[in-house]
Amino acid sequence: MSKSVGFGAGFTRRLMGLMLLALAVFIAALLIGTSGVPLHSALSVLVGSGDEAARTVLLEVRLPRLLAGFGVGGLLAVAGVLLQALFRNPLADPYVLGVSGGAAVGALLAMLTSAAIIAIQGGAVVGALVAVSAVYLLARGGGTSRLLLTGVVLASACGAFISVLLAVADSSRVRSMVFWLAGDLGWAPSPTASILAAVASVVVAIAVARPLNVLAAGELRARSVGLELEAWRPLIFIACATITSIAVISAGTVGFVGLITPHAVRLLFRTSDHRIVAPAAAILGGTLLAAADLVARTVASPRQLPMGAIMALVGAPMFIVLLRSRTGSSR
Repeated sequence: MSKSVGFGAGFTRRLMGLMLLALAVFIAALLIGTSGVPLHSALSVLVGSGDEAARTVLLEVRLPRLLAGFGVGGLLAVAGVLLQALFRNPLADPYVLGVSGGAAVGALLAMLTSAAIIAIQGGAVVGALVAVSAVYLLARGGGTSRLLLTGVVLASACGAFISVLLAVADSSRVRSMVFWLAGDLGWAPSPTASILAAVASVVVAIAVARPLNVLAAGELRARSVGLELEAWRPLIFIACATITSIAVISAGTVGFVGLITPHAVRLLFRTSDHRIVAPAAAILGGTLLAAADLVARTVASPRQLPMGAIMALVGAPMFIVLLRSRTGSSR
């Protein structure tokens, strides 16, 4: 697989295909739901007319949730791109490395105290930063392999701690906590934060694409060109902790988005150039999460399923297929 690709006709076709997929999912998620709004009324809203009830459902309920889904999916995808470049490992993502787990622990501790939403958000940010700091300090000086192993162990520890918190929580809070842990865009207070953070993370990833490309080529290559690994590692960790905590605030803990989207984009565009991988992964991540939320809202109507569970059910087989495709293409 090539490391870079020109912005020619093939690239344009693939990019247009990805954009059309995102647009199709966006329109479907906006028009389809369980609120009883007829399709013709929903279409009328899109062209600027329609009754007030339909406008309220589409523009004040579905649209913010949909935008939050694209924002959170983009954030998790960019975090996966950054971590996989740092570790040169296909299994690296915020969920596996304990960043999501740390954010979840911080948020759940705030929930146990009946804290306000802003305190829960702050707890998620602090938890993610603590998890990243612990991984970095415990694995310091041991290279990327040690960092990865430490992150996996910390993720397991966070999972155990979450189980303890659920066991001691009041029964009236357990269901909402479990639903949030499984992934739920209903927690998103506003899509603005996740959308702006996703756009900013993509811009930053493109701006530092060259160092990311060098990191992905290996430590020896990075040192040979004078890249300061000791400076870039903590910066990438802090960036991943920040964007992951914003995603957790908006949707709880969602796995597989940061894991599979970088692989899918590299196969689709036949490149590892982060100028292409980062923005394309953000688009695909948002599309996947919005589609998973659409399924979660409608497949068992009137009940709503956890979005993260739907993402895992789809993401696990997708990851296996992508790995097999990657293996086959490298022969």
